[in-house]
Amino acid sequence: MLEFDAQTAQLLDTAYQGADVTRRRQASFDALKPSPDESILDVGSGNGLLTAELARAVGPKGRVIGVDPSGDMRQSAIRRCREFDWVDIVEGSANHLPVADATIDKAVSVQVFEYISDISSAVKEVRRALKPDGKLVVGDIHFDSLVWFSNSPERMARMLAAWDNHFAERTVPALLPPILKNAGFAVESVHPITVCDHQLKPDGLANMMMILMENYAVANSYLSQEEASKWAEEQRNLAAEGSFFFSVTHFVVSARKI
Repeated sequence: MLEFDAQTAQLLDTAYQGADVTRRRQASFDALKPSPDESILDVGSGNGLLTAELARAVGPKGRVIGVDPSGDMRQSAIRRCREFDWVDIVEGSANHLPVADATIDKAVSVQVFEYISDISSAVKEVRRALKPDGKLVVGDIHFDSLVWFSNSPERMARMLAAWDNHFAERTVPALLPPILKNAGFAVESVHPITVCDHQLKPDGLANMMMILMENYAVANSYLSQEEASKWAEEQRNLAAEGSFFFSVTHFVVSARKI
């Protein structure tokens, strides 16, 4: 698994404000349709960007609870949301939510379920927290959709195989609809958002992934420092000569408790 320590939290705090990640976060916000005075649960709230946006949407008579297992991430979220008295950032996980039964109007989770080994349990736990007819929105990447050009496809394959070890499930959007139905949800929509770049943008998803992937592969001895560095260097060289290409699809799944 990827460790969300202080250094990683700082990297994500910057990258998550870039256009690619903002668009994915906005898609989940739009699907959730937060309204004034609602109680909303942000599952895996991370650095609190979405939490703060939800706080502004529900207003001071509403309530937003951000849940995250990482202390460094929670501290970042607390700093970001300090102006909102109606926001609580608490320790917990998708499988163990520190909220009472049937007390939440809506719940949202962005790029979290891929780190959950027992997705069915997490879905049931969110359902427990939701009020009758409560809404759940989950956004995650389907990593089978990833297309990433390289003149060394064998090395790219090794890097992607190494990256697969950092999460529990790489195909969440495909698995989620039947899991939701079995848990007592009605699936309302599955909406794709594709990030497709022919430039290596400093604030882009590809650049963020490059940094995380290189560090992760080396730290966990999946690739040598030399091979991982050459992989990243090739991508920067491809970008400089106009041959860079990266595409991946994020899916937003919306469901309602029945």
